[in-house]
Amino acid sequence: MEIPSKVHFVGIGGIGMSGLAQMLKWLDCDVSGSDRDMDKPENARIINSLRNCGIKLYPQDGSYAAKAKPDFLVYSTAIEEDNPDFKVGSGIGRIHRAEALASAILSMKDCVSVAVTGTCGKTTVTSWLAETLARMGHDPVMLSGGLVNSFSSAKYAGNFRPGKGCYFVYEADESDKSLLAFKPDYSVILNIGNDHYPIRELAEVFKKFIVNTSKGVVTDETVKDSIKEFPGGKRARMIFGPGKSSEWRLVSYKIENNEPVAELIRNKTGELIKLALPSPGHHNALNALSIMASLEMLGLYKKGSEKHVSSFEGVWRRFNIKGRLPSGALVIDDYAHNPEKIASCMKTAREITTGKLFAVFQPHGFAPLKFMKDNLFKELEKIMTRKDKFAFLPVFYAGGTTSFSPTSEQVVLEYRLDSSKEYFSFDSRKELEKYLSSNTSSGDTVLVMGARDNSLSTWTEKMVE
Repeated sequence: MEIPSKVHFVGIGGIGMSGLAQMLKWLDCDVSGSDRDMDKPENARIINSLRNCGIKLYPQDGSYAAKAKPDFLVYSTAIEEDNPDFKVGSGIGRIHRAEALASAILSMKDCVSVAVTGTCGKTTVTSWLAETLARMGHDPVMLSGGLVNSFSSAKYAGNFRPGKGCYFVYEADESDKSLLAFKPDYSVILNIGNDHYPIRELAEVFKKFIVNTSKGVVTDETVKDSIKEFPGGKRARMIFGPGKSSEWRLVSYKIENNEPVAELIRNKTGELIKLALPSPGHHNALNALSIMASLEMLGLYKKGSEKHVSSFEGVWRRFNIKGRLPSGALVIDDYAHNPEKIASCMKTAREITTGKLFAVFQPHGFAPLKFMKDNLFKELEKIMTRKDKFAFLPVFYAGGTTSFSPTSEQVVLEYRLDSSKEYFSFDSRKELEKYLSSNTSSGDTVLVMGARDNSLSTWTEKMVE
C-alpha cells in the first residue's frame, strides 16, 4: 500500500500516534487529527508540537469529516468501534497505525530501517540508538514511544526526529503484535517477558518478526533461548548478554565514585570496554550492551564508540529525578508499568537510596492489572526489603469498555493475605501526599511509576515545588 496523501488520526494525542503524525507530515502528507484528551494541560507539550508542525486538530466529535475530508483514518488498537470519528467516517477507509508506518517506510528511498522491540526497554533503546547515531554524524530519522530529551523542540515533541541520513530507527510494538506489519532491514529484540502474552506465545511472534527481518538480528540470550530454533536464512545474527558465548558480553555493572559503570567484552577481538552509563541500573548496562551490538551489526562500530553511547541525555519519564519533598525525600518519575520494569526500576532506585524506598504505582488499566497482578506480586516478593513500601494508586481509566475490576484496593488485600511486606492502597493522590509528608525523611526515595497518564509527571513536579 502506498503512503496515503491525506489522513486523519483518531486519537492523535497518544505517544505513538502523535509521533507517526509528525512523521507523515514531514513526508508531505496532509495530516489532521482528533483526541478526547486534547485540552488536558498534561498533554499540552504533544498537542502544541502537533500544531507547530502544521497539523490540523479537531474535537473528537466527528466534525473533522466535513472539513478535513481525509482519504483514510489512522487508528490504534486502543480506539473502539463506537468512537464518534468512526461513526461519522463510516465510508472512509481505515488503516492501523502499524500499517501506515509500514507504508511510510516503503516510501523512504534508500532507507536502512532498524526496528527495536522487546518486553522492556524498547523506547529507551530506540531513543538511545538514534541519539548515538546522531552523535556519530549519521543524522538518522527516529520514531520512538517516548519524548527524547535531546530531540525535543518547539516543533517536534521528541518522539519523532527528522533526518537526512539513511538510517531510520523505530520502535516496534509487541503488545498488540502489530510489529508483524513491518519488514525491517535490521531488528533488535531486547528481551522477552509475559507483559501482554505468555512467553511461549510471544516467542512465536518474535520468531515471525525475525523471518520478516532481511539483513540482521541483534537479540539477547533470553530471547534466543525462548525461541529455541532460530529461523534460517541469510540474515546475520548477533547475541548480547552476560554469557560467554555472546558476541557482546556484560562482564560487570557497578557504581564507581557515585557513577554507574559497565564493563563489556567484544568477543570478536577480546577487547574490554569500560562504559560510563548515563543512568544507573543493571538494565541500563544491558541496554548499552545492545547499542554496542547494534552498532557492530550495522557496520558502524569503531574504537571510541562508547563515548557517544555514554552521552545519551535520556527520555522523558524514564527514571527522571524531579527534586525533593519538603521532608528531604528524593522524588523520581518513571513510566514503568509491568512487573519486570517495576522490579528493575525499584532495584535501580535502591542503588541511590540510603533510607526507605516508597514505590508508588498507578496501574494503567483494569485489564492490565488483572493480567499482571500475580506476576507483579512474585517480583515484588523477590526484591522488596524491610525498608521498602509499595503503594497502589487508583487504576487509571482512560475511557472505553472495561470491567472496572480488580481495583487497586482489592489487589492489595490479596497481597496482604500472602505476605508480611508492606503493601498499601490510597484512594487519591492527595491522601498519598499526606502519608508521604509525615512518613518520609532525608535519605528516602519516592518512586512514582505508571503508564498512559501524563499527569503523573505533572503531579511529581508539583510535589517538589
